[in-house]
Amino acid sequence: MQVIFGIIYHFIGGFASGSFYIPYKKVKGWAWESFWIAGGLFSWIIIPPVAAWLTIPNFTQITAQTNGDILLLTYSFGLLWGIGGLTYGLGVRYLGVSLGSTIILGLCAVFGSIIPSVYYNFNPQPGKDTITDMVQNPWGQVVLLGILVCVIGIIICGRAGMLKERDMAVNPQAKNKDYRFGLGILVAIVSGVLSACFNFGIEAGKAMATVANAAWQVQHPQRGNFLFSNNVTYVVILWGGFTTNFIWCMTLNARNKTFANYTDSSTPLLKNYIFSALAGTTWFMQFFFYGMGESKLGNGASSWILHMASIILIANLWGLALKEWKGVSGKAKKTLIAGIVTIIISVLLVGYGNSLK
Repeated sequence: MQVIFGIIYHFIGGFASGSFYIPYKKVKGWAWESFWIAGGLFSWIIIPPVAAWLTIPNFTQITAQTNGDILLLTYSFGLLWGIGGLTYGLGVRYLGVSLGSTIILGLCAVFGSIIPSVYYNFNPQPGKDTITDMVQNPWGQVVLLGILVCVIGIIICGRAGMLKERDMAVNPQAKNKDYRFGLGILVAIVSGVLSACFNFGIEAGKAMATVANAAWQVQHPQRGNFLFSNNVTYVVILWGGFTTNFIWCMTLNARNKTFANYTDSSTPLLKNYIFSALAGTTWFMQFFFYGMGESKLGNGASSWILHMASIILIANLWGLALKEWKGVSGKAKKTLIAGIVTIIISVLLVGYGNSLK
């Protein structure tokens, strides 16, 4: 049941992340940088401390008592992740929701799931699985196989994107003025690698989550791990994410002379702010449920790959629903579906590996 609930929580988080960009499509008359930072205020500054306050009443004390080096490292990973999150928006813009999310999150899944276990191989910590543990045990071997299958699924989806680009060159119905495969792939690679820093930030700030978990267990003995212990860590990571995104968006506002967007009465201002807030809040919910899923599975590699695979699946379904593949050949669509099915298999493998553990 622990594994089942963990998978369900990760799927809900994946649904939130795979869906968050949809409200942005309802924003009218604003430049990308304007609605991105408006939503980001909710994603990174407003909602995280509210969630922490609702679930961990003394979260500010935990943060204040944490070693400064831990806070700095966690914040720094947030800064790097912020670049990944920033370029995520550009990757989706140039490649579309389905293909952009698949490539970015696939890379993020692989780096985010493997590197922490390699790190713990050299710096062992109680309760943390090392890459050696995974290689030497049947459950870990199945999890690693699931990660490999996920990579194969990503490659298949990338092939679908190349077929889509070819079709768009000859079929007017498949045209998309923002679609730029070459630039999009470059941006997606940068985003995918740096987005994995969020998981590194969770690991770096684990001491804060451990304190929150211990305090909860004292009050609730024999009830397992605290579902919301990561919420205190998110606050620090997202300070870093906000810093990066705020600097870049303000730079773009100045360069593109789009500061007027925020007060432009010729646009539907109220609706734009509401949709941006909805997008930002939906985005944060992915990690709210990620923390719940990790508390049930207890394995960073498995949790991260399940979370990312769920996002990839939802994003691709949205891409189909939004007709991003309209006018594209049947071969390209079948290739995309094959990639999605492969990723589903990877999720099942990772879940089975955890059940063995």
